[in-house]
Amino acid sequence: MTSTGRDDLDEEAELSDMWVAGRAKATDGTADGGGGGRTRTTDGTARDPGEAPHTGGAVPDPQSEAPGSGQVRPLVAASWRRSARAHVSPDGAARVELDEDELADIRDGHPLAAAMPVIRELMGAYATDGEHLLAVCDAAGRMLWVEGHPATLRKARGMNFVAGARWSEAAAGTNAPGTALAVDRPVQVVAAEHFRHPVRAWTCAAAPVHDPRSGRVLGAVDITGGRRLAHPHSLGFVQAVARAAESQLALLGPAPEAGRASLAALGRDEALLSLGGRRVRLGRRHSEILVLLAHRPEGIGGEELLTLLYEDESVTPVTLRAELSRLRALLGPDLLRSRPYRLAGGMDADFAAVDRRLASGAVAAAAGEYAGPLLPASLAPGVVRLRERLAGRLRAALVDRGDPGLLADWAYSSWGEDDLVVWRALCATVPAPQLPPVRARLDSLEAELSSGATVLQRPGPHTHR
Repeated sequence: MTSTGRDDLDEEAELSDMWVAGRAKATDGTADGGGGGRTRTTDGTARDPGEAPHTGGAVPDPQSEAPGSGQVRPLVAASWRRSARAHVSPDGAARVELDEDELADIRDGHPLAAAMPVIRELMGAYATDGEHLLAVCDAAGRMLWVEGHPATLRKARGMNFVAGARWSEAAAGTNAPGTALAVDRPVQVVAAEHFRHPVRAWTCAAAPVHDPRSGRVLGAVDITGGRRLAHPHSLGFVQAVARAAESQLALLGPAPEAGRASLAALGRDEALLSLGGRRVRLGRRHSEILVLLAHRPEGIGGEELLTLLYEDESVTPVTLRAELSRLRALLGPDLLRSRPYRLAGGMDADFAAVDRRLASGAVAAAAGEYAGPLLPASLAPGVVRLRERLAGRLRAALVDRGDPGLLADWAYSSWGEDDLVVWRALCATVPAPQLPPVRARLDSLEAELSSGATVLQRPGPHTHR
C-alpha cells in the first residue's frame, strides 16, 4: 500500500519523470493511461474514451497516446508497431502454454536453472520487501519462474503473469521481458507504455541473459511491480542481475576442450568465435569462411572454396588467399591449415549442433537451440545453401510434429513472421481460445500473397548481436 492508503497496483502509475514517459493525471487524481480520461468497465478493466465495449480494443497510437510532447519513447513506439503487426489484442491476456509437468521438465533442463540461486539471492528479498515479483523466462518468452510477494503474485495471476505463460512481445505486446528479448538489450516499460490495457497498472524492467560461451540469448530476468519501480535504478539493477547470472553460468559451465574452438553463427551477420579463453567477433567474410570450413572438417580446396564464397565468378584466387592470410593472422597458424584449407583441432558450431539434433529426432531441442538463420545477411553461395537447408529441415520437422508451442516459437520469431506454411500449421493446431489472433495473422498473410505483395517467406529483420 502507498502512503495514501491506495494500492499502487489498482491504478496506473502516477509519473512525473519524462524519462519514463509519465502520463497526465485525470481529474480524479488517478493516471489516465494516455491523453484523456480512461473509464472503468463493470469488471474493473480500463477502457479508453471512444473505444467500443466488448471489442478487441483500441490499438495504442504513438502520436495520440503521448504525454505532453505528443510522442512516446522511440523504443516503445517501435514495440507498439511490432505488437500491432503481430495482431496482439490490446485487451487480451497472455496465454498459459505449459502445464505443471511440462514446466518442470523445461525448468530441469534449462541452462538458466543453474543461475537461479544467484538470481534469487540478488532479487528475492528485494522483490518480497518491495511487494514486487522476480521472473525469469526462456528465449521464447515463456515464463519459467515467477516468484515474490504473495499478494502481488495473486494480483499478477489476473493477467496471467504466471509460470508457463508466454510473454514474448509478439504474443503479449509491449512488456519488459518480451521487448528485452526482441531488441536484445535491457528494457524498462512503465504503466501505460504497455501495449495491453490490463497490464498498464504495472511497471517492469528486464534484461536478456546470454550463454557466456556462445553468446546466444537464453532468456531474460525481470522485476515487475507497481509504480515504485518507475525509476532508472530499476533498469540498472536488473541489468546487473543478468550479468551476475551470466558470470555464474561461466563459472559452472564445462571448460572448453583444449585446442577446440566454438563458433556461434545462427541469427548473426557476424559470427562469434570462442578460442583459448578469448572471444572474437569476426568480419562477414571471415565468418563465411569459418562456417564453410566447420561444415567440411575434411577440408576444402582453394578453387571450390572460391566458388562457395563468391557470387562474382571474376574474383581471383589472389583475393581468397588474401582473406585467408588475414584470417590466419587473427586466429593463429595452429588453427587454420592449408592444402586443403581446413581447421585443425576441430570446431563446435551452433548450426551443426542443431543439425545433429534434427538427425536424432530431437525436434524440440533443435528448435530451442536455433537462434535464427545462419549468417542471415550472407550472399555467399555455399552459406546460402547451408542456411536454406537447415531452416528448411527444421521448419519441415516442426510442421510434421504439429506441436502448437513449437510452431508458435517459429511463427512469432523475426524469421518466421511471414512464413505462410508455418502459420497455416499453427492455425490448424492451436487451441480454440488462442485461435483468433493466429487466424487474423494468417488471413493478413494470405491477402498479401494474393495481391502479390509477399512470397512464402520474405526476408525480414534478423537478430544482430
